[in-house]
Amino acid sequence: MNTPKKLFEKRKARVRTALKNASNGKLRLSVFRSGKHIYAQIIDDVKGVTVASASTLDKEVRNTLQKTSTVEAAGFIGKLVAERAAKTGVSEVVFDRGGYIYHGRVKALADGAREAGLKF
Repeated sequence: MNTPKKLFEKRKARVRTALKNASNGKLRLSVFRSGKHIYAQIIDDVKGVTVASASTLDKEVRNTLQKTSTVEAAGFIGKLVAERAAKTGVSEVVFDRGGYIYHGRVKALADGAREAGLKF
């Protein structure tokens, strides 16, 4: 029987496979969301390193945001990760939503990253 966790893992694998086929060597903006926080990383899969990252657990973010589990917080994280990526010279990525539906906090993070100049 398919449990919600198994269905999530299947979606995640399907998305990741499609991204690897379409990425053409671009870096990957990976998103993880929990009930209280949201995390974003820009990953170079060829080298196996994280180029830039941001989360609602960062001290500077915690001091500016009142709540870390909102759409506004996700948008802020998107802008922050895009700014950090620009400092390292990254301007174009592929968006890895994991197994999450492109809605709510995941969409807000993507929109925030686009507003800050990241292309995907």
